[in-house]
Amino acid sequence: MLRKAMTPGGAPAQAGVQGRTSRAVILGSRLRRGTALLLLPLAACATTNATGPATPSVAPPAASPPAGMQWLYGSGEGAALVTQSYRALVAFATARKGGGDSVVLAEGAPLAGGPTAAVRFQPCGDKPRAVVFDADETLLWNVGFEYWAARTGRGYDRAVWTDWERTGHPVAMPGAAEALARLRAAGITPVVNTNRSSASAAQTAAALEAAGLGHFVHGDTLLLQGDDDAGSGKDKRRATIAARYCVVAMAGDNLGDFSDQFNAKDVPVAQRRDLAAAQGIEGSVTALWGRGWFLMPNPVYGPSIAGDIDTIFPPEWRWMPTQGEQ
Repeated sequence: MLRKAMTPGGAPAQAGVQGRTSRAVILGSRLRRGTALLLLPLAACATTNATGPATPSVAPPAASPPAGMQWLYGSGEGAALVTQSYRALVAFATARKGGGDSVVLAEGAPLAGGPTAAVRFQPCGDKPRAVVFDADETLLWNVGFEYWAARTGRGYDRAVWTDWERTGHPVAMPGAAEALARLRAAGITPVVNTNRSSASAAQTAAALEAAGLGHFVHGDTLLLQGDDDAGSGKDKRRATIAARYCVVAMAGDNLGDFSDQFNAKDVPVAQRRDLAAAQGIEGSVTALWGRGWFLMPNPVYGPSIAGDIDTIFPPEWRWMPTQGEQ
């Protein structure tokens, strides 16, 4: 997971205000919601005139969370897709033997081969097998934090997120505990590479264990932002893991959980999509999707939530009704 100070495109949408009026003088019946909302400003003005300046108040929470949260945390489809992804990962990883190459890109290797560079991976040798996971929205659902975001209508707040890292209780994603248990039973070590802060290492390890995901050791099977000088970039930490283990699979909810190159600042939205889908690219690492790289769904936040209407809908994809309003 990569959390930045996102706009509503990358964080929960602003909670709406649902107004009601209970004054008996309005014909003794309930007004429709739209009418009630129109009357609220007038009621506020009357209150101000009678009692002086009104005290600012917090808007009531939205009746429903944003659509992305509904889908990811509440839908059967979201739970089924995550479970399906975990089962595919376990089947692939347990069938993969040691030796050969890992699924971690070698230092300096491109996402696609070309005349001057080839796609290369970290060698396995006789190192023990491991699977590398992101934590947030890959192993853990941060439903408590997202409840706060939906309830208040606020986006990402670093101080609040730090408090959540230290005191919150995330839950294991569907299928995650079973998957990790099966990997361990097959002699494969789960390793977490997360952008949670190294200052919260003990709390993160405790949260993983409390969620039923097993024991993780900071610096060995748990690597965090702050463990090196690469900031939120994960390539350096991946190289550290690959030096100790034969990484046979990786899982994350963000393309940056597989290579920092996907999240380079100068990569436009459409190009990032094409890199991920290997459109027109020969010898691409995207042959690894479902065969070493396993992406978990996250329509709630992150760099995938980007692009204006012209970027998302290029001219050749557009359509308008042939009759009626255009």
